Amino acid sequence: MTAAGPASPFLLASAAVPSASSPGGEDERETVLACQRGQREAFDRLVTRYQRDVYRLCYRYVNNHHDANDLAQDAFLRAYRAIGRFRGDSAFSTWLYRIAVNVCLNFRAARKPAAEELPESLPDGVAPVAERMEREEESRRVREAVTRLPEKQRAALILKVYHDLTHDEVARILGCSVGTVKANVFHALANLRRLVGAEAGA
Repeated sequence: MTAAGPASPFLLASAAVPSASSPGGEDERETVLACQRGQREAFDRLVTRYQRDVYRLCYRYVNNHHDANDLAQDAFLRAYRAIGRFRGDSAFSTWLYRIAVNVCLNFRAARKPAAEELPESLPDGVAPVAERMEREEESRRVREAVTRLPEKQRAALILKVYHDLTHDEVARILGCSVGTVKANVFHALANLRRLVGAEAGA
């Protein structure tokens, strides 16, 4: 990934590589403190831990592998530069996801990205071709429909459904009430069904 250019303090590994096992809360706090003391290797450990989740969050926003990689790089770069201001009032992941969401919102405000048709998973080679194509087409419709949701609904849906966060966690990331998160997820799912159904001709 090259979005940050030569000045980037780190490079993300391939987004397809699974995340490392999640460190314990105490270990993560120690890692963050080490980052704030200027130990870059400590931040590299946080990148390894969260790179897949941040990439997935960005991809759900833009539906494009190249842009998602660039946005994830930008999110980590911003987090690296701002780590000294992290005070631990929330979990590090909450703070990092908030940065990633803002990066994605700024990107979408600047330009509307072209959708890239990537399957949710690699074909298994066993399912009949017609069935596999139907699944991939349905996944494509869902991905594109997500990108057309209103911003607040999209953010709540991505964090709650695709990242399996609690309503409270999503509320902290987005800086709103739990009730607002629940309402946005409810309306997002309703709009998603409508958009997907309309495209499918239902």
